[in-house]
Amino acid sequence: MKSNLASYFLFTIAVVVWISSCQNRPKEVLNRKQMEQVLYDVYVAEAIIESDYQHFDTPEKKEAYINEVFKAHQITPARWDTSLSWYSDRIDLYLKMNDSVKARLQRARTDIDTRLSAQQTQQYTADPSLFQPSYIPRTFVFSMPSPRNGFRFQLDSTDINEKIPDDRFSFTFSAIGIPPLYNTRFFSLLTLQYTDTTLYQQVDITENKTYSMVASKFIENDTLSQIQGFVHLQDTTSVALQIKLYDIFLGNKPDPQDTIPQQLQDIIPEDERLLHRERLKMDDNDSL
Repeated sequence: MKSNLASYFLFTIAVVVWISSCQNRPKEVLNRKQMEQVLYDVYVAEAIIESDYQHFDTPEKKEAYINEVFKAHQITPARWDTSLSWYSDRIDLYLKMNDSVKARLQRARTDIDTRLSAQQTQQYTADPSLFQPSYIPRTFVFSMPSPRNGFRFQLDSTDINEKIPDDRFSFTFSAIGIPPLYNTRFFSLLTLQYTDTTLYQQVDITENKTYSMVASKFIENDTLSQIQGFVHLQDTTSVALQIKLYDIFLGNKPDPQDTIPQQLQDIIPEDERLLHRERLKMDDNDSL
């Protein structure tokens, strides 16, 4: 009994000391949740720099890229250094944060590897430029041989009537392999030509999710006569080689529940769902 009381007493003292030390955190030091998020993005940025040594061939370029991470989190390099030094002096807390970040990185890598492996089993090696103008690949990999950094398609009125039976439709695709803080020009444009009107829809592709552009075969007193579309990635570095598009289609995607949303639907990877739950658990420790 005395042993249990002593253990409980020591545990209580340890908790009080830990909370007290965290509460004494200077204002310029990031709280634990912020620190873990920045640390995660710094690790990812360093991995990108390491794998793309031809692009990041000088210390200045490497430093500039890391500074972009700090800028995205609205902190300065000086505040990062101060925060890193403060947590490093509290090694137990730092190691716990580091383990949490590494676990998240591993989950993200496992999730991406699983998705990429599944996509590699599909037929994506054919160059879209070898097909008819109306051909739209089901999957597109930027590392495959192609005269362009993307693909394009064009449908005339006959193609539209044959391939798009419904009045309302969408051009939809999902992206995977885009690293965090990816700021290279990457976008898709859909041009809808009616008899007297031309409409344009564009989406910027910035993260791993599903993108959708909704359209109609008919607008007021006018009928759709031609569709032109393309996806273009303006990137010549090795980063582009890991980016893939899948579930690409033009029309209405079959849904057994007949509940196809007309608006954009995000894909939330498993690692992000886990991270969200972890953040909820840490909300009470924002001041740590």
